[in-house]
Amino acid sequence: MPQSWTARLEELGIDLPPVAAPVASYIPASRVGNQVWTSGQLPLVSGELTAAGHVGAEVSSEEAVAAARTAFLNALAAVDSVAGLNSIERIVKITGFVNSASGFTAQPAVVNGASDLAGEIFGDAGEHVRSAVGVAELPKNAPVEVELIVEVSD
Repeated sequence: MPQSWTARLEELGIDLPPVAAPVASYIPASRVGNQVWTSGQLPLVSGELTAAGHVGAEVSSEEAVAAARTAFLNALAAVDSVAGLNSIERIVKITGFVNSASGFTAQPAVVNGASDLAGEIFGDAGEHVRSAVGVAELPKNAPVEVELIVEVSD
């Protein structure tokens, strides 16, 4: 039975944002067969970052977790734009990049913001493989960047 992910978002009181405009020369998402791959998505709301700086310095872990949730929603919006949200069969992989201050090692906890939201929305279909990577800088000084690979129906 097909799942209504839009109804699930409504149940959770979550509004899917419009697709974030690319900050360089790329497209937000690309469908390849029964998968959609997204470009890295920043925690942008109405074109502005929800937080900026290095996690563990200018940005707290809690702010970074919230930013990862926002970036995940932006990635879902990108998926929706090429395949439709309700075509999602499952989340295959989440990759999270964390703009990390020197000595900050809690990248997995930050990317849990995206992973936990995947579970809240998609239940078992939200279980995924994942990478959580610490980096020295991100575009626009964003604290996190999230990209997705999802399986979609025909």
